[in-house]
Amino acid sequence: MSQTYKATGINLKAVPLGETDRLLTLLTPDLGLVRVVAPGSRKHQSRLGGRSDLFVINQCLVVKGKRLDKLVQAETLRTFPGLSLHLGRLTASQYLAEVVLLMALSDCPQADLFQVFVEHLERLETAAPNALLAALCHGLYHLLALAGVAPEVHHCTHSRQVIVPDLLDPAWQVEFSAESGGLVQVTQPPDAGGRRQGQNRPMMLTATDVALLQQLSKPEILSTAAIGSSAGLAQSAEIAIAAKTQQLWSRVERLLREYTQAYFERPIRSATLVDVCFATV
Repeated sequence: MSQTYKATGINLKAVPLGETDRLLTLLTPDLGLVRVVAPGSRKHQSRLGGRSDLFVINQCLVVKGKRLDKLVQAETLRTFPGLSLHLGRLTASQYLAEVVLLMALSDCPQADLFQVFVEHLERLETAAPNALLAALCHGLYHLLALAGVAPEVHHCTHSRQVIVPDLLDPAWQVEFSAESGGLVQVTQPPDAGGRRQGQNRPMMLTATDVALLQQLSKPEILSTAAIGSSAGLAQSAEIAIAAKTQQLWSRVERLLREYTQAYFERPIRSATLVDVCFATV
């Protein structure tokens, strides 16, 4: 007799399989990553068609197989229709999904990861277009924090001293070192060629860069609130920056991207789409 099990899962990845099927990768709170075949889901008017789309949360009935399990029934619990209506939202969501795939484990409860990912899909779905990069950075940082590998952005990783960016000093700088795990206070000025003795060229951050990074560790950042919240950004006393441009958030995203890729030793393929999308949107 075939063994069956039920699982609530969100579709992270869908790959065509054969002529009419799809191979789905689901993130479930109780079982972690689950890979199942959705038979006939690419057929016109298939009952599994829409249920096998990306970022759909289903209550699934699955039959265990020798090589691949088979999805035989799916009841949709939630969708995120706003993601597919805007290229930037969809691209940012795929980026976070790719990072989740790097983090998630199979045959192991992943309830916290499931919750954090869904929470940030909600934020991306409602973020204003000019706040999408900020929302993406926020989600990426929280995923890294959940894995226990988020970069240190509040203290020097060497001295453990608190780092407070001086937004009034245009010359204020601090280093960012992926090898050290975050911010490093500048103790030795660069030579005439811009390098420190005995070191490769450091990544230097401005006070604005650090202020944005420090916002990411918070449960909420004003710049990722719902559409119409741009006025609230200027009211943030903690950041004290008049405007957050896409260029600034792009710099932060690039830093977090390189840090994440170095840690997992894998490229984030969707990041290329982010570069194209946010250069044109």
